[in-house]
Order: sequence, then structure tokens, then C-alpha cells
Amino acid sequence: MPAVALVVAGLVCQEVGASIAVLLFPQAGPLGMVLLRLGFSAVILLAVTRPGVRGHSRRDWAAVAVFGVVLATMNGLFYLALERLPLGVTVTIEVLGPLTLSIIAAGRARAFVWAGLALAGVVALAGGGWDRLDGLGVAFALGAAAMWALYILSSARVGAAFAKLDGLAWAMVIGALVAVPFGVVDAGAALLRPDVLALGAAVALLSSTLPYAFELIALRRLAASAFAVLMSLAPAIAALAGFVLLGQHLSWLEAAGIALVIVASVGAIRGAGRAAAGAVEPVA
Repeated sequence: MPAVALVVAGLVCQEVGASIAVLLFPQAGPLGMVLLRLGFSAVILLAVTRPGVRGHSRRDWAAVAVFGVVLATMNGLFYLALERLPLGVTVTIEVLGPLTLSIIAAGRARAFVWAGLALAGVVALAGGGWDRLDGLGVAFALGAAAMWALYILSSARVGAAFAKLDGLAWAMVIGALVAVPFGVVDAGAALLRPDVLALGAAVALLSSTLPYAFELIALRRLAASAFAVLMSLAPAIAALAGFVLLGQHLSWLEAAGIALVIVASVGAIRGAGRAAAGAVEPVA
């Protein structure tokens, strides 16, 4: 139970961090928040890990560079979607990325059942009509879903080449550098305000540092498959955080859609776990 509690606490921290980011959009903009989140996360990781630079091939560093670009793109698309869609809806659409990977990894006819269930959930998510959702926001969320899938593949490659969190730390630095021009244009002078900087640091701590630390500890006590199933609860926790912190109400059809996607995720992850060893989930 302590390990389960740590995973859930990490998910709560992530969605609280996302809610704070949404509240800061009027001051710093979504891309400004991406810069603050990645920048502070990079500083924290560098201070904690003190990663080395020797002993790695050009191919290893190329993998880190790709990982960093994926990190920046995934976070940018996610925050751009959050600017136009409720938090619970955005996270639910984003979950389609790892869900698709799980269905592919399962490699069984039963996986199509989970795919159909997820599709039904996405249809219900629109409350019976996609015209209720911002089209550009949906496009951004789908892009974030694709980047989440690439994140999983990239993180596995970097994790195999670098010890501990070294690869992640350097990838976060690259991601922050990629975000600099977009964040500066979007946020402008707001990036120099102490209150915005302080809240940006809080977003980085809640959305990246604490969840990853909690998950790392939990994975020492939980099977990877059980951990992945717990991570599929993210849409429900996001919907709850959006309701409590942002006043975002969901219709019963939207709530049913989130529930269907969660069930599909659990089923697909369990199926993939039988076909392959373990599962990988994002930390950023």
C-alpha cells in the first residue's frame, strides 16, 4: 500500500502542477510555462544527479538530443491543449498515445476490443458531439499523445545508454534550450517577475521532480505492470483536479468517456504485460 500511495501521490502532484500552470497562462502563456517547467526541472536534476559527459558515443548523445526535443514538444503541445480544453479531457486524449503502444505490444486479437472501447470513450468524451470541443485544442492534445508515445520509446533508449538519471538530466537541459525562444516570445517580461518565477518553480517541482521521485521509489516495490495500471488513473485524477482547482465541470457523457478510456488502458496494459516484460510511463 505505501508504494501504491506514492504512485497516486505522484499523479496528484502532476495534476495540481498542471492546474497551477493553467492559472498562470494569462501572465506567462502556455509556452512560457513550458520554459519555466523545463528550465527549473533541468536545474533541479543537474543539482541532484551531477551527470557526467564522458564515456558516451555520438549515438548516445543523439538519442539524448532526440529525447530533449520530444520532451519540449510534448510539454508544449500539452500546455497549448490545456489553454483550450479542460484538464481531464486533455489528459484523457493524451493517454491515447501510450494506450496505442500497449495495444500494439499486446499483439493479440483481444487488443482490438480495448481499441474499440477507447474509441467509444473518445466519442463519449465530446459529450455526443465534437463541436463542443475546441478543434485546435483537440489537435494539440492528439499531438501530445503522439509525443507521449515517442517519449516512451526515447526514454527507454536513453535509459539503456546512461546511468541513473544522467540521460534524463541532459535531455531536460536540451528541452529547456529548445523551449527558450518560444517561451520568451510567449511570456516576454513576465519571465522576470519574482511571483511568476516562484510559481513556475512550484510547477516544475509538482509536475516533474516529485512525481518522478515517488515513481522511482514505488517501482522498487511494485511490478512494472501494476505501476502502469495505476498510471492509467491519470485522466480521472486530472478531471478531479480540474473540477476542484479550476472549476471545470464535466457532463455525464464526458465522465463516462474518461471511464471508458481508463478501462481500455488497464485492459491494454495487462494484455501487453502478458506479451512483454514491463511497461514504461512518462515522468515529464
